[in-house]
Amino acid sequence: MGSAAGGPRATTPGQQLRALFYVVPPGESSFRTLEEVPDYVEKSIPFFIAFIVLEFAVSWVQKRKLSGRINDGISSLSLGILSRLPDVLFRSVDLISYIYVWNNYRLFELPWDSPWTWYLTFLGVDFAYYWFHRISHGGNLLCYLDTAKNRTTSCYWKVNILWAAHQVHHSSEDYNLFTALRQSVLQKYTSWMFNLPMALFIPPSVFAVHLQFNLLYQFWIHTEVVTNIGPLEWILNTPSHHRVHHGRNPYCIDKNYGGTLIIWDRIFGTFEAEDAKVVYGLTHPVNSFEPILLQLRPLAHIWNTFWATPGFCNKLSVLFKGPGWGPGKPRLGLPEEIPVITGKEVPFNPRVPAYLNCYAVVHFAVIMELYIDLLATVTVLSQGTILLRIFFIILSLTSFGFLMENRPKAGILEIIRCSVFLGVYKLGYLRNQLSLLDCAYEVLFSLCAAFWGIQVMKRITSSKDKHP
Repeated sequence: MGSAAGGPRATTPGQQLRALFYVVPPGESSFRTLEEVPDYVEKSIPFFIAFIVLEFAVSWVQKRKLSGRINDGISSLSLGILSRLPDVLFRSVDLISYIYVWNNYRLFELPWDSPWTWYLTFLGVDFAYYWFHRISHGGNLLCYLDTAKNRTTSCYWKVNILWAAHQVHHSSEDYNLFTALRQSVLQKYTSWMFNLPMALFIPPSVFAVHLQFNLLYQFWIHTEVVTNIGPLEWILNTPSHHRVHHGRNPYCIDKNYGGTLIIWDRIFGTFEAEDAKVVYGLTHPVNSFEPILLQLRPLAHIWNTFWATPGFCNKLSVLFKGPGWGPGKPRLGLPEEIPVITGKEVPFNPRVPAYLNCYAVVHFAVIMELYIDLLATVTVLSQGTILLRIFFIILSLTSFGFLMENRPKAGILEIIRCSVFLGVYKLGYLRNQLSLLDCAYEVLFSLCAAFWGIQVMKRITSSKDKHP
């Protein structure tokens, strides 16, 4: 958020830490102009890493095992980076649309420095998030009698086109802080409209703060190491409540949509307390760690189904009814087509040599450094350099997905990736941000290109020996 008045306000480490838990009071987080608002999300990256390490340590002490898998963790981080790359090139669509409505249609202007404006925006942003989140999953149109509990319960319907974007966040079969970073590239292009009513009277600078705080709060609730936080469970969205939301057990599906507060779920009948062991992920798992595939495959499926389905009304139903719908089926599809949850489900976890996990971690750390530097220097880089670095980041994240699945073409893709790095490095496009380690990186990528070249040649030779 550039500023003619000197840029965004600086924040202290203590403020950044408290921002993760939404405990930065109005006096510390009220700003006159949008340009003064800090990028709390970008500045929280070191805390994300620290809390992930802490979660690993606590999980090991509690259960004598880590809180997740390396392949799934890298996949989640890859999806998180991918989701934020468009913001490197363009201002967030949430802010663009909000500012437009504010500048052209606002009815009146609440004072930016009033605590009442701050608290009203806190409630407004969270209320808007609840409804966006709920419609991305579904909404209550019909009711049915739940004979097991002898009560009337809402029947939830999914809007396929919205769910296609949001389901990326639910695609992990682990539940940990990595999962919080697993975000959709496309979701932000549908969420913005839910915030527009606030633009009629709430200044953009106040809205921008709460938009970030609401997102940051939802980071820490993606964990299994925190079981219960006592009376606050009645008011706040907590790890226990959000574990239910990420479950694919029948009692978990389409429950607990809240962002920061759980009161909306309690008011509107979508709350469910954690009960039986939660099995995480989608009812039909994607079984892939490739970030581009995870982001786009649901849309590709809708596209193919749309054109294969006869009749204009049926085509519209493909977009706006549930993902299980088909001609002659009820809106949500047939219940018997949903896989039964036994509690013995095994997450997708291809076997790979131990050295591949180490290799992926080391190279992902390099990409993280490149990404963080890109965020820090984007205002001084040329458009061509920015696009080149974004291309290399996407190529790397895709290659890591291939490696984690131990796919046959992973070696060829790694040769291409390492060669691209060396070529871009030689042209001088990566030297600024890697100045301290540029020589070491050049050696590393040269050795890796040679290593994968040898591996590919061995695979080709072995294949020829088997099929002379």
